[in-house]
Amino acid sequence: MRIEVICTGDEVLTGKTVNTNFTYITQKLEDVGLAVKWETTVGDDRDDLLLAFQLAGARADAVIVNGGLGPTVDDLSQEIAAKAAGVELVLNEAWLARMEAFFARRSRVMPPSNRKQALLPAGAEVLDNPIGTACGFAVNIGKARFHFTPGVPRELRRMLESEIIPRLLETSGLQSAIYLKRFHSFGIGESRADTLLSGVADLVPDGTVKLGFRAHYPQLETKLAARGRDMDDLRRKLAPVEQEVRKRLGHYIVAEDDRTLEGVILDELARREATLTTVEMFTGGQIAGRIAHLPGAEKVFRRGIVTRDLCDVFAAVGLDGRGDGITCESAEAVARAAQRHAGSTHALAVLIDLDEGADRLDFSGNVCIAVAAGGETVPRRSRLVGGRDWVRLGAVEMGLDCLRRTLQGLPVSDRIDFERVEEKN
Repeated sequence: MRIEVICTGDEVLTGKTVNTNFTYITQKLEDVGLAVKWETTVGDDRDDLLLAFQLAGARADAVIVNGGLGPTVDDLSQEIAAKAAGVELVLNEAWLARMEAFFARRSRVMPPSNRKQALLPAGAEVLDNPIGTACGFAVNIGKARFHFTPGVPRELRRMLESEIIPRLLETSGLQSAIYLKRFHSFGIGESRADTLLSGVADLVPDGTVKLGFRAHYPQLETKLAARGRDMDDLRRKLAPVEQEVRKRLGHYIVAEDDRTLEGVILDELARREATLTTVEMFTGGQIAGRIAHLPGAEKVFRRGIVTRDLCDVFAAVGLDGRGDGITCESAEAVARAAQRHAGSTHALAVLIDLDEGADRLDFSGNVCIAVAAGGETVPRRSRLVGGRDWVRLGAVEMGLDCLRRTLQGLPVSDRIDFERVEEKN
């Protein structure tokens, strides 16, 4: 099936709005075995929109149009869709009633301009939008089936997953039972993971399991997209492949599917009825921010200390002096002091010493991490590369990963792909 995505709006065309909707659409389609062949971005111009719809209708089998379904004068998708399909716009009374009820539940009167959102091309199929006023719809233009979606990201995502993807799968003739297994890892890059997992999908010889990756530093998502008759068939196919992925990626896997690294940590601490204190230098509190908002964190997260330099770190945890610089020994001392100071069972200290100078490819930072638990302290030192933001992000992830590994009884010293190999821990 040849699929085209058309994204509309002057703000998208000019780059004033980053087009994350297109990325989301393509990733979701790829996850179910559907590929986008063309992408077109077009502004809020009637002639340009009409030409884009006509071109897509001549070359694609299915088209997803994103944006232009709002109540304002520059929202043109319904009008141009009707013109391209050669039909009139008609008022959809059912959707008009839905919108009026939507506003009434919020004790508001619907503005007259919103009535425009219930005007659809004659014969169009309504695509439900339970969380907004923009009415999605599907209509034939040329030889393609067009699916019109709202530009609001959460509305698009709901409509794409519940309304559009099932229709595309049915039209494509692909097997309807689909499952996406995901592994989240830290410490290995995409090329290394590809090498480690070479041939793993061949464990299912019929080609119904596909391996893919999505890199979003500092983590890597490894995906297994499986297709089968039903869930039992999917589980049977995936079982040996999942087992092999876990074996080959090993300790680098931090979480699976919808779980997160911080969620795994919180669960491990909650299971022990343990508590946590964090001390962060140069991270802006990102470690505490990853944990403190999670459901149940109020019972586990004792205190988060965010500082700007080593002197502040020592003062915050009640240590005398200024230490001997950022070393594993100072990180261990800070973690133990934070543990005592807050009365927590566990403490994580992440201290960073950046190189001087402007960001560049070989920019680096020394990261010293320590996890205090009971009467023991586990240190980890690394020299991360890649500029200030990369060092900061990498240090946050490494700190959390060291805590996870300590809680799970795993070594924290495994070499990662984002550190200088000549440095010794």
